[in-house]
Amino acid sequence: MGSRWTVGRVLGLAPDSGAAKAARALARPRTWSALGSNESLVWGRCQGSAREPYQVTVDLNGPAFRCTCPSRKFPCKHGLALLLMWSANDGAVADLDAAADFAAAWAHDRADREARQAARATGSAPDPEAQAKRVAERESLMTAGLDEFERWLFDLVRQGLAGVRRQPPGFWDAAAARLVDAQVPGLAERVRTMGSAVHVRSDWAPHLLAQLGRWYLAVRAWRRRASLSPATMGDLRAVLGWSRRSEEVLAGERLRDRWWVVGLSQEEDERLLSQRTWLYGEDTGEVAVLLDFAAAGGALRVPHVLGSVLEGELALYPGSPPRRALLADEPVITTGSGFPAPSTVLGALDLAAGWQAANPWLSRIPMSLGAVTVVPGDERAALVDVDGTALALAPDTDLWPLLALSGGHRVDLFGEWYDDSLHPRSLAADGQLVSL
Repeated sequence: MGSRWTVGRVLGLAPDSGAAKAARALARPRTWSALGSNESLVWGRCQGSAREPYQVTVDLNGPAFRCTCPSRKFPCKHGLALLLMWSANDGAVADLDAAADFAAAWAHDRADREARQAARATGSAPDPEAQAKRVAERESLMTAGLDEFERWLFDLVRQGLAGVRRQPPGFWDAAAARLVDAQVPGLAERVRTMGSAVHVRSDWAPHLLAQLGRWYLAVRAWRRRASLSPATMGDLRAVLGWSRRSEEVLAGERLRDRWWVVGLSQEEDERLLSQRTWLYGEDTGEVAVLLDFAAAGGALRVPHVLGSVLEGELALYPGSPPRRALLADEPVITTGSGFPAPSTVLGALDLAAGWQAANPWLSRIPMSLGAVTVVPGDERAALVDVDGTALALAPDTDLWPLLALSGGHRVDLFGEWYDDSLHPRSLAADGQLVSL
């Protein structure tokens, strides 16, 4: 088996010369542990800059790579180094034929995805018994990971929150990596981002405490998942990162209406461009959000236009409102005017409180405010409604567009509420919605 791979073939997979050079330097057993291989997999743990070793797996049939390191390169230097050691030893790195847990779980997921793709390509229905077995195996893996995460939470609280600011980034990255291995990527991302939040936020202590409570609530809810309502289970799956297939959502609950596009919010990093499109149902009064993704530097597949009206049917994800949705058919797109169903500040906060009570993991809450005045302040600006009730704007809000478009008059405005402040997304000016 090793004769099929040469050093040249391995290094030919490197994304650049730097990765190839780094892989050569790492291809030494002294930095590795738990090495093993079988007919299709090579795996091992490589000690890097983090406290916990990186878990590295290579599927020889691809080849396909997986590594828990934070590198943006693919394949990373650890995967290449593992293959270099394997090829240098004539297709073996150790005598272990039983794949490590992290390698076996990843290989199982890959096989599962390929089986689903093959079933869709041939039009055959999945085997219910095999599907139930896969679900049971995933639930078992998630349970073990969340049990370990609970112990990590207890240790963190027992040692005191003041000490977390002295922890290196690897403290959070290692905890997140273990959750990824347990197939809980949604919670893992929240843990990973906390590593920077505790250093850059002035209110880091109450923010951390609130998030710890939500994380612990997710652990407890998972143990009671059999007794949860379908909506709460949908919310829990979303926060844990157990995604649903589009076919499953399209086969579920649907809702037809005239859907106003009232707000757009885009975020981009080195890898991904994402957009939230907030919709308001003219007849039903329902609020839904569409999520679209594209590779960084690419274009979104569905460029929704602010202020347009989509006449069609949405397929709703299981969960509490405001719910995520998919376009179930090709909508008829028309143009709207004005701003649908604006509320007072107290009305918007009351609706937000109800949504938050039903879904404690809800991170962004849509708010439509009517007849509000933009009031600058020494520290933070605010929106004041006709009742004189004020709502704080986010500290990083650019006030000049708001002031220029409103001209000091009352306007209707849509925004996202998170981090205890409103982040404006659109404003009605001369009967048209304008992006902020």
